[in-house]
Amino acid sequence: MIGLTLKHLRYFDALARHAHFGRAADACGISQPALSVQIKELEAMLGSPLVERGSRNIRLTSLGTAFLDRARKILVQVGELDDLARSAMGPLAGQLRLGIIPTVAPYLLPQVMAALSTQLPTLELYPRESVTRSLIADLLDSRLDAAIVALPISEPALQEFALFKEDFVLVRPVSEADKPVPSPEKLQDMRLLLLEEGHCFRDQALSFCEVSTTKPRYLMEGSSLSTLVQMVGAGMGVTLIPEMALPLETRQAQVSIARFTPPSPARSIGMVWRKTNPLAEKLMEVGAIVRQVGDTQRKCADAAPA
Repeated sequence: MIGLTLKHLRYFDALARHAHFGRAADACGISQPALSVQIKELEAMLGSPLVERGSRNIRLTSLGTAFLDRARKILVQVGELDDLARSAMGPLAGQLRLGIIPTVAPYLLPQVMAALSTQLPTLELYPRESVTRSLIADLLDSRLDAAIVALPISEPALQEFALFKEDFVLVRPVSEADKPVPSPEKLQDMRLLLLEEGHCFRDQALSFCEVSTTKPRYLMEGSSLSTLVQMVGAGMGVTLIPEMALPLETRQAQVSIARFTPPSPARSIGMVWRKTNPLAEKLMEVGAIVRQVGDTQRKCADAAPA
């Protein structure tokens, strides 16, 4: 198709993701009229509309849906060509787009960035924090190079690289510090504070406590682990947090910490990337650095008072 460029494909991909010309233009770093011109050029080349233009959002036409699928495959392959060139250049250099889930990012990311800047000084890390579902979608669409998430992901197109395991701990009001550590069955009858839906840590906590969402009166939600810990300090209930979060989240909170008797609830954290990524071998080097940082952070958490 004469005149078709990667720019057309990238702009159309952005429009499909955001379903809005203004938001897509912002994501691409161009003006809305400029984006509109590029999409009209693309439609003229194809001889048919790709989108239905509404007053607020757009919708893809049947051609738009089919074209988007092929366009994204092309963009992924082009990205892998760039990665192939980078893999032959020696030490990993240039941009690394790394996703990381919210229940890991505040406790691991600053130290990871410092370690990578020291050990891989030519690497430019571009982190993005989001929930697992969003990170995996961006990874499969080549908008991320790798992501740090809770394993397993069980996505056939992705390679999983285990980093470390960490226990969950119980956070409860100071007034309950001398009480026995409740069993999962006892937790079912307590006011349990959890992250809002979309966070994998919420599902892991529910699984351990054997609590289903059919008991909504016992569940209260927060948007972050910090919020949950502060709610516990205010006497609103109890919560579970990953051990790595202890030093930061309980530093100024009026709460007590209790560790469960073995087998303790735990999660596995790992790094994932596309199996077809030519940088896979070098991403394992990045993973090894992250693993070292994680081990150090968990030792600090182990030293936190119970």
